[in-house]
Amino acid sequence: MNFRHLVSLAHALAAHGFLCLRFTCKGLNLGYRVKAYRAVLDYLKSLQRFTIKRIFIGGRSMGSRAAAALARQLSDESEDAVQGVICLSFPLHPPAQTHAHQQRSEDLKELPEHMPVLFVSGTEDNMCDRVLFDGIVKEMKAQVEVFWLKGGSHGLTVKGRSEDSVLDEVNLQVFTWIRKHGRRSVEPSKHPLSKRCF
Repeated sequence: MNFRHLVSLAHALAAHGFLCLRFTCKGLNLGYRVKAYRAVLDYLKSLQRFTIKRIFIGGRSMGSRAAAALARQLSDESEDAVQGVICLSFPLHPPAQTHAHQQRSEDLKELPEHMPVLFVSGTEDNMCDRVLFDGIVKEMKAQVEVFWLKGGSHGLTVKGRSEDSVLDEVNLQVFTWIRKHGRRSVEPSKHPLSKRCF
């Protein structure tokens, strides 16, 4: 939750009028994480003082797998439950274990056609072979956009570049994508929770 990229992204989005809720799951089990995501969304929707609209869910690494799995489940229940999914450093496979990519991509392939998905991955990510990943993207029904961070590792660090410059580049990609796929429903100064939630 306190990974520098997530903190920076939350601050950047909040500065542009987006409500950002960050949370963490202690367990590494995917099913447990999906349940935690759902519990958080159910809690937000139960807040009767506010109206939450246009929800984008996302995560980093294992969190992005959980976000994709939950988006698939919610899309089976309601077409407009989630506005889009943001996957930072999607872990397509463990390091040097590319055979795991089919199992880890099942939820991605089941996301519906109307669902926008943004992937942000480093070209040097040892958990996301680019050739395999491009093949998975071609199999997906969802509206997919991929931003490859040149020289980026799984942690989205780039040798020879300052961390701040990388954070700014990633934040701009995510912000631009969200603006493209969502419409502001109220002004930022009014009803601060009646906005998109990431």
